[in-house]
Amino acid sequence: MTAEQLNAFRLDFLDYLLDIRGYSDLTVKSYDEAIKEALPLLESAESGEKHIVDLMPYRVRIAGQHPRTIAKKLSAWRSFAAFMNENGTGVELRSSESIKVPKTLPKPVGHGHILEALSKADVKERLVIVMLYTLGMRLSELHALRLEAIGTEWVRVRGKGNKMRDIPLIGAASEAIAEFTRVCRPKGFLCECGGKRLSENSLRYLVNRAFKRIGLKVTPHQLRHAYATELLNRHARIADVSELLGHASMATTQIYTRLGSALKMQNYQNAHPLCKETDGTR
Repeated sequence: MTAEQLNAFRLDFLDYLLDIRGYSDLTVKSYDEAIKEALPLLESAESGEKHIVDLMPYRVRIAGQHPRTIAKKLSAWRSFAAFMNENGTGVELRSSESIKVPKTLPKPVGHGHILEALSKADVKERLVIVMLYTLGMRLSELHALRLEAIGTEWVRVRGKGNKMRDIPLIGAASEAIAEFTRVCRPKGFLCECGGKRLSENSLRYLVNRAFKRIGLKVTPHQLRHAYATELLNRHARIADVSELLGHASMATTQIYTRLGSALKMQNYQNAHPLCKETDGTR
């Protein structure tokens, strides 16, 4: 299979990710970059009705990159090969095995810092922060949220793979939506202002700007982490939190329980006098 043939499949694959799987523009862009980056380096051969595609030259090229980056790029290629196989073009991908990626705990921003940022935020910033923190949405989900999906007590969110879930709408979020609506008058999507839809990058910038005022660097995804962590630390059922986050498996949600344990240990070590004596601080 030639690079030209693979490139033709690439365009269909990107449309599939956008239209069928419901992936965000940013995620699709990362898949596209991984595929295009590898195309000039691939070794291919024919074996009966199978097209053999060897990723080894590409793996050699990206070997010095961060393990998480390498894992994502290889995952993109495995998804691409699966798409071609499902659509009648037999592809056998070689040297596509993933690599071990060290597991890191998410880093939520503290509730107090969120309140401080909100106290200094403008209307747009307040909407984005409150929606991400009180509904645990992904940034792409907030960007795609239509006004018709917002009820008086619930918000219907379209998540990954076009899966729908309902999330409770608390008073603080209703107030932020009402204030934003009065000022910006959105028509179709919530995140519109002055007749223009705000891009995902614009929403990300609003979060960064609001927290920069209080001396912090915070990403939208950290607000989603904070949402999950606060719920679990206050004894919400992990199954409920998993459903609210739109996780496909509770195993993904369980990482937040480990985060809660890590924070408890850190607080304990900071507070208990014997810990301080052991560390030589007393």
